[in-house]
This record gives sequence, C-alpha cells and structure tokens, in this order.
Amino acid sequence: MSGGFRSRSKSGDSSKARTPQGGKHSPRENQADSANRGGSSRGGNRGGNHGRSDSRAGSRASSRHSDGAAPRRQYERHDRNRAQGPGDIVRNAQKVGVDVPRAVVYETLLRVHSDDAFANLILPKSLRANQLEGRDAAFATELAYGTLRAEGVLDAIIGEHSSRGLDTLAIEVLDALRVGTYQLMYTRVEPHAAVDTTVRLVQAAGHEKAKGFVNGIMRSITRANPETLLDKLTPAGEIEALAFRHAHPVWIARSFAQVVCQEELADALEGDSQRPVVHLVARPGEITAEELALMTGSDEGKYSPYAVYMDSGDPGDLEPVQQGLAAVQDEGSQLIARAVVEAPLEGEDQGRWLDLCAGPGGKAALMGSLARMDGAVVDAVEVSEHRAQLVKKTVGDLPVDVHVADGRNPGLEPGYDRILVDAPCSGLGALRRRPEARWRKSESDIAELSTLQFELLKSAVSLLRPGGVIVYSTCSPDLRETRNIVDRALAELDVVEDNAHDLIPDMGDVGEHKSVQMWPHRHGTDAMFFAVLRKNP
Repeated sequence: MSGGFRSRSKSGDSSKARTPQGGKHSPRENQADSANRGGSSRGGNRGGNHGRSDSRAGSRASSRHSDGAAPRRQYERHDRNRAQGPGDIVRNAQKVGVDVPRAVVYETLLRVHSDDAFANLILPKSLRANQLEGRDAAFATELAYGTLRAEGVLDAIIGEHSSRGLDTLAIEVLDALRVGTYQLMYTRVEPHAAVDTTVRLVQAAGHEKAKGFVNGIMRSITRANPETLLDKLTPAGEIEALAFRHAHPVWIARSFAQVVCQEELADALEGDSQRPVVHLVARPGEITAEELALMTGSDEGKYSPYAVYMDSGDPGDLEPVQQGLAAVQDEGSQLIARAVVEAPLEGEDQGRWLDLCAGPGGKAALMGSLARMDGAVVDAVEVSEHRAQLVKKTVGDLPVDVHVADGRNPGLEPGYDRILVDAPCSGLGALRRRPEARWRKSESDIAELSTLQFELLKSAVSLLRPGGVIVYSTCSPDLRETRNIVDRALAELDVVEDNAHDLIPDMGDVGEHKSVQMWPHRHGTDAMFFAVLRKNP
C-alpha cells in the first residue's frame, strides 16, 4: 500500500462509491456558531441502557463494495511519523498546523472506524484531555457527530469527485476527506480552511503521497453548489430520497416506514439527528423528581414521575448522581421499568420479580428501588460476566440478586409474579445517541435477533406463575422485533395481551395496538416499545 490507498480487491472493482444512503440538514448551515474559523490553532451523552444492542455483525455500510460485500481493510502503519494511537493523532496533527478541535475530531473518527469505539464515549474524554471548552468544544462535538451521522452522503459526495473507489482508500485518508467534506457541505467554515486542514490531516497521518489527491478532491467539491450536488446524488424513490437526505441507510428508513405514515417518516428520521436531552431518574425512596429538579436547576419530566430533563452539563458532576440518589436513564426506559411494577396481577403479588436481560442495569435498579418500597426482591439475569458486574455496581445495596446466566435457560425456580424481558435488539430506537450506529448495523442482524427475542420471551413464560405478567420491551421500532414477536407469542404461548396504554400517562400517539411505541420526534424519548402479556390462570 502506498500513497494512502488500499490494495484493490481481486475483482478490480473501481466503482466510485456505493449507492448513496445518507444526508442531513441544509447544506452549509452549521448548528454550532463557532464553526466559522480558520485552520490555525485556537486551543483552549450517554442515555438509556442500550449498550448490548449495538450489533457489529456485518461490515459498516460506509465501507462496502457496490455489491454489498465487505472489502479487505488494510490499515498498516508504514511511515515512521504515522499516528500510533490516541493522543499521538492529536499531537501529530498539531505539529503540521491543525487546530486542536479538528485534530480531536479526526482522532475520534479514526478510533470509531479502526477500533469500533463509540463516539459518545471517547469524544468527551478527548475534549477533557485536550482542555477544550466552550465554543471549541461545541465546534468539535458538532463536527464529529455530524460527520459520523452524515457518513453515507459524505461518501457519496467524495465518490462523485474521486478518481478511485472509496474501498481503495486508507481509512486515514477517507476519514480526513469526510471531516473536510462535512465542513464544506454543512457548516460556515471557509472553504480554504476546510481544504487546508484536510490536507494537513492526511499529512499528519503519514500519507504524504496522498496530499495532492486529497487536495484535488476537496477543491473539486468547493466548486460545486451544495444543493445542486445533493439533488444530483439523491436517489430515485420517495423512501430512498428521504433516507439520503436524513442520513440513514435505506433499510432503516423502510423499517420506520412500516410503523409511521409516509408523511411522518421525514420527522421520524430527522429525530435521529437531533441532540437528545439527558434524562435523569430520581431513585424512588431516595429523592423525588421535584427535589432532583430543584437541586440541579433542571425541569421535571413530562411522563415518568421519576424523570428530570438536564439540558447541559455533565451528569457525573451532579452531587445526587455521585451519591447514588439519581442516575442517567431515558424517560422511556423509566416508563417500562415502572410498567413492570404497576401492571395488575391475578392473585396476590408474592414479591418475586425478575429482570431476564438486565445488563447494564438501569431498569433493574429502578425495579429494585420500587421493590425495596414494596418488600419485594428482584432477580437480575445477565449472560455476560462483565455486564453482570455493571449491573451489580448499578443496583448497589438494592434488593437485587444478580445471576450470570443465559436468559433462555437461567436455572431459576419458576413462579415469578412479574418479569421484564428487555430483549437484546438492533438498537434502532437509540440512533440519536450513537451517531455512528446507523452505519454499523445490518438488516441481516434482525433475523438472528428475532429468534433470540422469542426464545427469551418463551423462557420468561415458563418462569412466570399463572396470572403473572411479563413486560416485553425493545429499544427498536422495527416490527420484526416488536409486534411480530408479541403476535407470535400470543399464537404459540399460553399468554394474553393486556392494554399497555393503561400503564403510562397520556403521551399522545403511541400506536394503534395494545402495545406502546414511543418515538424521539413525538415524545422526546428513545424509540422504545413495550407490550404487557399475562399468563393464563
């Protein structure tokens, strides 16, 4: 490999780019006021509990050949001055005149694409390590998350102006082009600054021979009118066009289109590109939502009696969070955990509750807080030892017993009154929290997940006593993971469906079935689903 290019595949495929499937916002409109800067140095979220749902099976959409097969990735470090790891990338970029915010963004993209890291975890750490605050931090955040969200459309634009297929480019070159192209298309950064820093980033990564190639692509893009270029690249078909304009693979847009009407699809897709408000949960029995809101200067939530909305700042800095009186948890997740406890039973509640898929522990902790008030005990099952330790840390001294076991056969004594099956899923409902996730996921994962989801639900029914209730939930609106699983359970298992709408406040439109489907654009929560099933006496 030389000049910043990967070895070509044996088929000799030199297609410019895959079919474009991304896009967002209006061209050259940045959400951060600090974007209009030059290339000189001006140094100076997590939410919910969905870590398990980010499946990495299959290759990212942004690195596929036109036929969908994953190309060979060659990231050899072949030059002495090549960046070797976190921190080195930023230092090398600064040495060649790249400002710290852009250097941090570049490092973030490389770690996401080379190491399968999560941007929402590594970017805040990098901002702190490099002492970026205020406008610089806001600019870096917008540039990093925006570039990752719009990856599909950026690749289409780069491919349109490249003489080489994107699958032949080293990841360091491609990520530099993505950062530069995002600035040209979606921010008010001066074109000369975007071009100059993009070339310097490639130089910092050790790809000296690719500088001319990168410079040519960037200058070609600067000569194009953004709207005209996007219009040219927008694919035919209403759903395909919406997917492109709103930075989603087409298969995800089609999935959403099966749940919302065509007129609402654009809003549903755009909801994944909006910055989510941090939701805090006030631990019942420890502190009320009103008290938490007053202590933190935040607002009480709309739907969950335990929710508080935090518009800005680091929740880890809050004293109630540090003391274990509160935690970060999406309001939809709170409503689901509460529904498990509030659902009416047939017969007396003996206080045996179960969370069958507990990691990393947010719902188990809320159930545990309520169990302590009711004199109940929660068994929490997690198949991963590492995640089971997270559950233990999260629940603390609450009446929650953590078991490392497979939920399909956990080896527990049947007879539970209440069971939560918060099943592993595609995580399509939490795309706004992980900007890179939409390009990591593959539709082929759904079939395997659906099989697992039904097996877990079947196991839960076998552990439930007659007259007891199961809440089945996913952080996904895909029908194959939601209604299809519930409908199959109704057909094959000894359960009936109760009306889940009775267990939540009036949230407006949550779907036409007895189950509840929440959405970011409607309710401000993740796109979470839950249904309530009761075992026949």
